[in-house]
Amino acid sequence: MQVTAQMVKELRERTGAPMMQCKTVLQETGGSIEDAIEVLRKKGLAAAAKKAGRVAAEGAVGSYIHAGGKIGVLIEVNCETDFVGRTDEFQKLVRDLAMHVAASEPRFVRREEVTDEVLAQEKEIYSEQVRAAGKPEHLVERIVTGKMEKFYSESVLLEQPYVKNPDQSVSQMIAEKVAKIGENIQIRRFERFKLGEGIEKKSEDFAAEVASTVSAAS
Repeated sequence: MQVTAQMVKELRERTGAPMMQCKTVLQETGGSIEDAIEVLRKKGLAAAAKKAGRVAAEGAVGSYIHAGGKIGVLIEVNCETDFVGRTDEFQKLVRDLAMHVAASEPRFVRREEVTDEVLAQEKEIYSEQVRAAGKPEHLVERIVTGKMEKFYSESVLLEQPYVKNPDQSVSQMIAEKVAKIGENIQIRRFERFKLGEGIEKKSEDFAAEVASTVSAAS
């Protein structure tokens, strides 16, 4: 299939990759835009891996407020230079990531941050669920492993489906930005606030404490 200028333009708009790279990849994939996007994603991941060891100490702290002030997010995203950190494209990336956190409620940035306590708790819950479902004992560990991968995809920011394009993960989206911008980009940390979160639990704990005190005194 002949690669047209319109096809190259569409691929560039959808991926942000350089024009010549878009044309080359389209030729490699016989003009298939979807296959070309997949190839560019893989190339982006490779480019991101090469840059991952470079120091990223610049960037920006961004925020996003949702639902009339009921949900708020602060997030720190790092890049290598102050120049890139001040660009509109990078600032938009930071805001988009903050919006993603507001919508998807991740608990960790990367799976290495999941504590041993949380891992043990999740594995115990899944093991009990699998055994309660009557699965053979020799399959329990394998099934639990699969459930843990789902846990990571739901709880770890970099492994969640990106809200603006669920066909790719947040890490894949960032890899594409790394390939386009040419700098290492890292999400360092985030904090998600939900109005009133935890207050009900504290009230219940206080009520239980009062009840216990009254019982002991009577």
